[in-house]
Amino acid sequence: MLVTQDLTIRFGGHVAVNRVSCAFAPGTLTAIVGPNGAGKTTYFNLISGQLKATGGSVSLGGHDLSGLSPSARTRAGLGRAFQLTNLFPHLSVLENVRLAVQATQDGPHRRGLNLWSIWSDHRALTERAEGILRTVSLFDRQEAPVASLPHGDQRKLEVALLMALEPQVYMFDEPTAGMGHDEAPVILNLIRDLKKDKTKIILLVEHKMDVVRELADRIIVLTNGTLVADGPPAEVIASPVVQEAYLGVAKEAA
Repeated sequence: MLVTQDLTIRFGGHVAVNRVSCAFAPGTLTAIVGPNGAGKTTYFNLISGQLKATGGSVSLGGHDLSGLSPSARTRAGLGRAFQLTNLFPHLSVLENVRLAVQATQDGPHRRGLNLWSIWSDHRALTERAEGILRTVSLFDRQEAPVASLPHGDQRKLEVALLMALEPQVYMFDEPTAGMGHDEAPVILNLIRDLKKDKTKIILLVEHKMDVVRELADRIIVLTNGTLVADGPPAEVIASPVVQEAYLGVAKEAA
């Protein structure tokens, strides 16, 4: 289980995330929704460690992650994809994924692939990276510099990096943002495939309600940093608090 307990952050007098307690189970995709400024991405940043909480805790599998850096939380099993891609632009597509594969390995190749690396180890890392690139339909672009990729391919590569890290938790922050109608389905299909592994936890921040309805097993709603709804998609979307706060539907006059 991934658990946030009373997770809180204040910026001066503003409480951006207010005592959010939630548990996320393996085999479940949870969509986190709410109006602009609701605290969704801030909540993500608290979980992954990009922001330091004012109060509360984050734990995974019973281990407290609250004091860990973002990189340490990644090693503990949290995988995060950002709204803006977080790649090495001057390296090739293959090199980006191979570095991510290498980061999960024990033994000598964690010190880097260099002239003294054993060729078989190097080959094994490369084959694993190539397999992931086939999965995300980027195998034919493996030698291209990342900076030369269109936005949609960069988003696919970001998913490839997450897959290479083999996390316990996949965190997607608006994964189809900025993508065209012909590109977005590729990312959504990748997330559908990840859902098939019932040992993984998937968190998704997404504004597109059609995507949320299709992919989510559960929805939680944040408004002004506070958790206001939590449950099955149909039930949450139909609730008055969500109709008003998220969908912009005013309450009926008394």
